[in-house]
Amino acid sequence: MRFHYRAFFVFFVCIFWETSDAIAQLPPKREFRAVWIATVDNIDWPSVRGLPAENQQAEFIALLDQHQRAGINAVVVQIRAAADAFYAKSTEPWSFWLTGQQGRAPVPFYDPLEFMIRETHDRGMEFHAWFNLDRATFSKNSSVTPDHISFRRPEWMLQYGGRKLFNLGLPEVRNYVTGIVTNIVRNYDVDGIHFDDYFYPYGIAGQVIHDEVTYKTYFNGMNLANWRRENINQLIHQLRDSIQALKPYVKFGVSPFGVWKNSSQDPEGSLTTGGLTSYFDLYADTRKWIREGWIDYIAPQVYFSTDFQKVPYRLLVDWWIKNGFNRHLYIGQGAFRINRSTPRDRAWNDPNEMTTQLNYNRQFSQIHGSIFFSSKSLTDNLNGVRDTLLTNFYRYPALIPPMPWKDPEPPLSPKDLKARPTSEGVELLWQEPGPAPDGDKARYYVVYRFDRKDKVNTEDPTHILAICVGERTTRFIDRTAEADGRYVYLITSLDRLHNESVPSQVNVRVPEE
Repeated sequence: MRFHYRAFFVFFVCIFWETSDAIAQLPPKREFRAVWIATVDNIDWPSVRGLPAENQQAEFIALLDQHQRAGINAVVVQIRAAADAFYAKSTEPWSFWLTGQQGRAPVPFYDPLEFMIRETHDRGMEFHAWFNLDRATFSKNSSVTPDHISFRRPEWMLQYGGRKLFNLGLPEVRNYVTGIVTNIVRNYDVDGIHFDDYFYPYGIAGQVIHDEVTYKTYFNGMNLANWRRENINQLIHQLRDSIQALKPYVKFGVSPFGVWKNSSQDPEGSLTTGGLTSYFDLYADTRKWIREGWIDYIAPQVYFSTDFQKVPYRLLVDWWIKNGFNRHLYIGQGAFRINRSTPRDRAWNDPNEMTTQLNYNRQFSQIHGSIFFSSKSLTDNLNGVRDTLLTNFYRYPALIPPMPWKDPEPPLSPKDLKARPTSEGVELLWQEPGPAPDGDKARYYVVYRFDRKDKVNTEDPTHILAICVGERTTRFIDRTAEADGRYVYLITSLDRLHNESVPSQVNVRVPEE
């Protein structure tokens, strides 16, 4: 009952910010501010495998609360790390990193994914379900259940680097992966489906991918490299179609290795000289996916400093800006590298490196936000990175950018907005609007406050007083209103994909004390 009560309470709470006019430059009103929460090898959560369920839940709540206070508005949580599951409604076994033994359920029993989604949504944040695509086992020492897919379908497996990997050249394997994803989309209220950079494996000296038999069966006249790339293309396209058919509002994104191709390999590549590329080494034609509109966002892992000569941060970001193709571009920020300089990339010991990168991002409207790897880097506040977000870059709230190709229709405005001074502050009351022409209802509300002398501008997030989470949250008390103050309040409705309505307005004069 304790967790159910808490969720009920938070659902009807408005997230509050103090307004201020003392800023030098207008911050963005729309920005995706996310963090990866890695579960593999217990990198971020849970802290150790086999914790009791209530401890797992308490840890996740603490993570969310810390990230929300720092201005984060979305989490990307790894729910499948090696053909396993951090959720109950799965044909794959419970994860070793959750309970300490693959196949063992949490004790006391609960569904971690349902819990995590509920807690995330209660805070007005998006939840993106992150899958590892290629791994069937994590290492040669992995202990897996007797009914694990690697035993049930050994003909689907490739042996590489001491791991069992899915052979993505097999149509039945691509169908299997698609089925895993559609099961999540169908049964859980996720906002996004997210894949990382693992398609075909990163190369290991002396190792060979033995997919010769599959290639001879399905190559269709292509050379081996193009055939492998086409396997991944087919999977990405199939996933897009399947997600769209089930829940068109669910976003689909990929976070690839940052370099698609170097310009020395292709004139359309980036002005970099890196030794590794997603196109040639991982067989992932990431630029094609975003160009064709198969994915809704791309979050390239730009885990290089501004001073790294082979792949300088700014040059790679510049290339992605030019190759975003009117989809969302989120920069994967390598916060984990802070204070971990290498002889070839020394700038990570510079306390201003992340500030430099984020300042650079903010110059370009084509960059829609950032995802930080990983959660621990922010909660540990490496080189003060979390403080920098809280006091500077994410000081003011930001709404998640809308995706007009998925949903261009805004919700209707809040109805019957009223305001009255009370002993507690200015009480604002409104009614939930009906559904918009596309059937969408208001999912949350934004409260803006302006002094009478201010220019009314809802694009200025410094005037966001509160974000009220939950479609039935139709009351807010402004406890910071001053005696004899004259205020203009605007309330807007937002739908699931963050389209914003025309505001409703009310003017108030607070009596003198």
